[in-house]
Amino acid sequence: QVRMVESGGGLVQAGGSLRLSCAASGRTFRSASMAWFRQAPGKEREFVAAINWSDGSTYYADSVKGRFTISRDNTKNTVYLQMNSLKPEDTAVYYCAVDSWERLSPHRTAYDYWGQGTQVTVSS
Repeated sequence: QVRMVESGGGLVQAGGSLRLSCAASGRTFRSASMAWFRQAPGKEREFVAAINWSDGSTYYADSVKGRFTISRDNTKNTVYLQMNSLKPEDTAVYYCAVDSWERLSPHRTAYDYWGQGTQVTVSS
């Protein structure tokens, strides 16, 4: 099955930037779309951004539009999340996910495989 490994999390000040990476691998890997979700303590996991693997089309949560950018590198089977103008409310564990359909779904139930998560902390 598919294995997902996130990296790039850390501690930054408000207004700063981070870039997260998610490398996907596995003999059964055949991604149609990939996405980023995040989860803060005491809150449900929420959608951040998704990208169509074939044509690169994207979809963002309203809370991150204009600040975050999702992209992919087909040669590396890797998806990125560039996060700019970070706010304290962006603090969460960020997860990468794979969907077999090209639906760019904001619902976590649409995704088949998940990474272990990477912590992002934004100080005020």
